[in-house]
Amino acid sequence: MNTYHTHVSLSIADKVILITGAYGLIGQTIASAFLAQGAFVILADIDESKQNKIENEISRNFPASQFLFQKLDITDKKSCEQTMTAIIQKFGRLDVLINNAGLDAKFDKESSKKVNQSRFENYPTDLLQKSVDINLTGTILITQYACKQMIKQKSGNIINVASTYSVVSPNQNLYDFGDGNQNYKPIDYVASKSFVPNFTRYLASFYAREGIRCNAVVPHGIYNDHDEAFLKNFAQLSPLGRMCDREELIGPFTFLASNASTYMTGSLLTVDGGWTAW
Repeated sequence: MNTYHTHVSLSIADKVILITGAYGLIGQTIASAFLAQGAFVILADIDESKQNKIENEISRNFPASQFLFQKLDITDKKSCEQTMTAIIQKFGRLDVLINNAGLDAKFDKESSKKVNQSRFENYPTDLLQKSVDINLTGTILITQYACKQMIKQKSGNIINVASTYSVVSPNQNLYDFGDGNQNYKPIDYVASKSFVPNFTRYLASFYAREGIRCNAVVPHGIYNDHDEAFLKNFAQLSPLGRMCDREELIGPFTFLASNASTYMTGSLLTVDGGWTAW
């Protein structure tokens, strides 16, 4: 019987990885997966209400030397600086930054009632500004602090989290649930996330000769207890006919965080079930 081995380049063991927005769906999933693969992980988030539960779960499975929990407001310079200081004090370096923190209008059962349903012409500019502050300005700010450290190291890897709505417009039919009330994916998320692909290319070309790479994952439609009406619409509009299971993101993020992707920079890795293919 043949024995097969995973190629060593796919290993992320001993890499120091900062995940922003670590208490969300994507953040929790990849943080646990990275720890299980031997990485050192910094779980950073502004929402401390979820920290105790997540920290207790991780503490049961991994040694304290392998992880760090950090309160981080990516829109605040002092918070970003304190986070970087804490990382260097504990781990001595930062190998990978995953820009996962962001504000989004979700349509799962828990979040759909919080979505502002205004049409574009009536959408409040204060909500637009809030999304820009977090999804755009905040992402740039924490990346600046990470880059300063990576320049010192002469190496680094940045993974941005984009969205299919960074590259195509929302199909608003997805949000029509047949009850006579048309829902909308609002402009704030689309506008503030659309900068991510070009930000990725900007960083990739800017730092290519300084040993810093930058790529982006483009996910779409991660299942999280959605209503049947939403699932039915999604299945009809998606080539694969279903939403993404959160576990299906582990491979793409691991690949980009590993040395298997060292000749990739400025690229978008699309994980959308074919959504943007038609």
